[in-house]
Amino acid sequence: MMNIHCCDGEGPQDLQISQTTKVRSFPHVDGNYALHVYIPINISSPSKKELAAFLKKISSREPSLHVVDVDVPLNILCKNDEKLGQVALGREFHISLGRTVPLRVHQIDSVVTMLKQKLQTQNQCYWIDFSKWEVFVNDDRTRTFLSLEVVHGGLVEIRKQIEAVNAIYKLHNLPEFYEDPRPHISLAWSLGDTSDSLKKVVNEEVKKCVAGKSLKKCIFTCKFEGIECKIGNKAYTICKISDKLLSKKKRKKIDDNVYSLE
Repeated sequence: MMNIHCCDGEGPQDLQISQTTKVRSFPHVDGNYALHVYIPINISSPSKKELAAFLKKISSREPSLHVVDVDVPLNILCKNDEKLGQVALGREFHISLGRTVPLRVHQIDSVVTMLKQKLQTQNQCYWIDFSKWEVFVNDDRTRTFLSLEVVHGGLVEIRKQIEAVNAIYKLHNLPEFYEDPRPHISLAWSLGDTSDSLKKVVNEEVKKCVAGKSLKKCIFTCKFEGIECKIGNKAYTICKISDKLLSKKKRKKIDDNVYSLE
């Protein structure tokens, strides 16, 4: 747990932030460990300012939103720009490449080995463009998420990686990913299915940004740097792009919103 210091109209207050109690998508069984395969994503400092501005607009109209992975209302964080950037946008985000599923102890070595073998062949550097605000609901409709979706740059590559993970899941009799995957990262959540009201608010605020020409075609972009998986509390590096290769992959600017690799 950590303390953050926020200011409101009545003066300073200490805000306690603790880990959110998550609803399991499967019951706990001794000897089972949750498996999650993902692309780690970090938001660059220049992008945080624009994202924070949009989150403030949404949270002022949807006070039920909380920051992903911490049990604190988003509108409380929005009172302090520094803490909004640090807590809501400064964490590592994940693009899921497979469902979070229970894995038996005897399957761990096999899954990790096959993930490394399969995905290291797709270990090329590419750019990931997050260009659409979207709302998602989990399978049992206990959580609604405010997310940024990948709809163009990086979509083809990510879907190929999802196919590779699906093949390994299938060999281990694990549930495969959604038939039409929509890669994204989630920034905020609310309890239950609030998708209708949240979508309405998001669409209205996006339209305002478009009218005011403050919304770019690509909301933010980052380099693909590798794939990780977490099994229980242990993290594994499945593949990683070398710093040397990353430094060679520069982006050529075509106009204010469109880029290409050179």
